[in-house]
Amino acid sequence: MASNIPEEPTSFIGRRAELRRIDDELTEHRLITLTGPGGVGKTRIAMRAARAAAARYPDGVCWADLWPLHGAGRLVASVCDAVGLADHTARTPVAVLCEGLARKRLLLVLDSCEHLVDACRDLLADLLTAAPGVTVLATSRQPLGLVGEGTTEIGPLPCTGDNDALALFTARATAAAPGLRLTAPPHATAAAVICRRLEGIPLALELAGAQLANSSVEQIAERLTSRLDTLDGDGPVRLPRHRTLRCAIGWSHELCAPLERLLWARLSVFRGTFDEESASAVCAGGPLAAAQVRSTLETLAAKSVLTREGPRYRMLDTLREYGRMWLAELDETTALADRHAAHFASFGRRAERGWLGPEQVGWYGRVAEAHVDLCTALDHLLATDPERAQDLSASIGFFWSCCGHLHEARDYVARALAAHQGPGPARTRALWALGVAVLLQGDLTLADDLGLQCARAARAGDDTEAQLQAGYLAGLTHLMAGRPMSAHSVAEQALGPARCTPFGSPGRLRCHLVQLFALTGLGRLTEARAAAGALRRGCVQRGEYWTRSYIDYQLSLISLFQGRPEESAEHARSMLAAKAGIGDKFGIALGLDLLAAAVAAQGHGAAAARVYGSGQALWRTVGHPQRGTPELRAVREECERRARAAIGDQAYADLFHRASEERPQAALARILAGEL
Repeated sequence: MASNIPEEPTSFIGRRAELRRIDDELTEHRLITLTGPGGVGKTRIAMRAARAAAARYPDGVCWADLWPLHGAGRLVASVCDAVGLADHTARTPVAVLCEGLARKRLLLVLDSCEHLVDACRDLLADLLTAAPGVTVLATSRQPLGLVGEGTTEIGPLPCTGDNDALALFTARATAAAPGLRLTAPPHATAAAVICRRLEGIPLALELAGAQLANSSVEQIAERLTSRLDTLDGDGPVRLPRHRTLRCAIGWSHELCAPLERLLWARLSVFRGTFDEESASAVCAGGPLAAAQVRSTLETLAAKSVLTREGPRYRMLDTLREYGRMWLAELDETTALADRHAAHFASFGRRAERGWLGPEQVGWYGRVAEAHVDLCTALDHLLATDPERAQDLSASIGFFWSCCGHLHEARDYVARALAAHQGPGPARTRALWALGVAVLLQGDLTLADDLGLQCARAARAGDDTEAQLQAGYLAGLTHLMAGRPMSAHSVAEQALGPARCTPFGSPGRLRCHLVQLFALTGLGRLTEARAAAGALRRGCVQRGEYWTRSYIDYQLSLISLFQGRPEESAEHARSMLAAKAGIGDKFGIALGLDLLAAAVAAQGHGAAAARVYGSGQALWRTVGHPQRGTPELRAVREECERRARAAIGDQAYADLFHRASEERPQAALARILAGEL
């Protein structure tokens, strides 16, 4: 059992009664929604409740952050990512999700549903019907409105009795001002006043506690009392909690230095987490110099306006909303959206240029981390600059296609092509990126047509690299259709007579890879082995992993065909390690099938059954029943025959079934650790 519950960034205080109630609700309802205003702590409680309940769910807990989403367009894709489905078919994402979870027993957490209530309601109506073993825990400022939904309202922390509010404020105050003691007068009295005036709202207490790095507790109590009394006249009527929180945020905003307030507003343009480089590129300007961004990020984090997630930062929804309000007051909303899109367009081009080099794996990780903001930038460019949207979608389309975001790759590239019809390098590259996406979804006819369109556009533009990319797409289409001779001819024609290094460009290297696949498919194994060895050495020297992983795939296949199963298994393991590093689930599934065949050829029937079953679990996540080039069919059949002969049909069936029901991530980690 494995889960992806986020780590809690700070200590957890109180909430014992709420956690007991949620635990009971999880046994009675299949949909439980934690409701309450922003800043009250719904997400933290959901983390703790999910972790406590995880042992009940054989398939683990899957956590989906919905707070970065702007609109419902990526809702289902985000949930698919959370549950580990990287579908490679043209089916609708909802159908993929329902089928993928139909036999699972897991807890799905949807965090921050309030801006997607209608879409979440529609999705869960289908999902809870199709997947009877799935329970959903949601957080939202309002109920989702589904029949059978259980709701638990999350209120502020109590300021009397156990006084969890004071405990939280004390913990945060001590973190901001080590050595501070709030248990004795006069500090204790002032701390109690702060907790009461902020009504025990956790986010407000976090912000107040962070101010103790620069103010005394008495000063904070006095400022808060003065500010709140200005709003309510110090009368008997208490402020609504959302106004109390808004006041606390506004007060924290006022205590920020001018450059901190400016950066706060500008950072609200990011939808996901962000790093210092992106913050500087998008937010620097005017009085805020690029050199000042780093120190200002640090002070905003110290004041709890930002939270750190490794080297990246995140702004909570409630604080982002406040920042967006001030961005509008500054009349910078449009300008920042333009700068955000321009930055990620440049980011995409740099990622594409860095694909063939020592930072290749790093770029796969950075593209994955920036996924939400890349989508945001594409949405903006589709409305304001479609040609640039074509360029960005083409730059990141191959990354997305390799890492399971095929639906987004196909959708965004197709929309960009439809939005701008004029010829040019961006359109040519976009045709190629779309062709790769549809090919991996199994639409060979459309992929073939897009390859021809790309080739014509490349010739018209005298674009050598685009002609190589078109050759790669056409050759790969032939390979998938079982035409290795045609694939070899197309790649050879694209490469031309010049004996250039295979590493001259990404397109050239990919065409050489097509030739290698074709040689194996044609049975020219000695020639294929020599070509593979030379290519692999070049990849190792340059720190290139994507091509190297598929060369290992070919070397594993060749070794198996030539009767060297131990060597075949080593190459399969090398392929799996590389594919795991870039998140290529399709490649991992292929590698597991080859490893199973190599293990079976060594006479290890039980291990082969387990690895082959793990491969089946991966194939379910990509939606295809063991795809690949045609020669793999015989390899898979021989693998199963040998394993069954070694251990018997019943033992094989039992081991295969157990492995196929294991979570793919856990199975892969076990196999990479050598535990077959």
